[in-house]
Amino acid sequence: MKPFAAPLAFAAALSLALPALAQAQAEQPGAPEAARVTAGHYTVDPFHTQVIWTVNHMGVTPLTGAIGPSGGTLDLDPANPAAAKLSVTFDVAAMAVTAAAFAKHLQSAEFFDAAKSPTATFVSTAIQASGTKARITGDLTIKGITKPVVLDAELFGAGTNPMSKKLDVGFTATAKIKRSDFGLGYGVPLVADDVDLKIVGAFTKAP
Repeated sequence: MKPFAAPLAFAAALSLALPALAQAQAEQPGAPEAARVTAGHYTVDPFHTQVIWTVNHMGVTPLTGAIGPSGGTLDLDPANPAAAKLSVTFDVAAMAVTAAAFAKHLQSAEFFDAAKSPTATFVSTAIQASGTKARITGDLTIKGITKPVVLDAELFGAGTNPMSKKLDVGFTATAKIKRSDFGLGYGVPLVADDVDLKIVGAFTKAP
């Protein structure tokens, strides 16, 4: 083979592939259409699911962190949305903040006590759905303490993932909780008791 034959062949193949790749990138596979969601069993996508919490820190700044799931499932049937079941487990020890020392402080007994309670869970108990929106009531458990929490959720998008060839569905949601309800009241009232939650949930349909 001539010295430049292989590079030239690769360049030719790449030139043919690039237009198709650009077309695929230009058209996102997901859209916020309820008709795209099909009945079945879904598993949480840990790479694209997160709970972002924000608390008022001493009236000076909004303090924010994020936590992702270690597992979870969603069972739903668009024909009977009230029967949907959602269960997600979160890894407290993997909570993300901007300083390692602060992360260690949050994992201490003063806050999440990650050594004794390494996970938090949310399990739905009732769902009221209308179109692409839903009100999800469930039990949130942190540090072994369980309290009811309501999520105001909305379908963000659904579509076939071009890499896995599986149906992905994504939701956004908001909720409010009180730190003191879950044994996390250290520093109240200097640091606010109320916590705002913004949730991004991604799920992949099982075969």
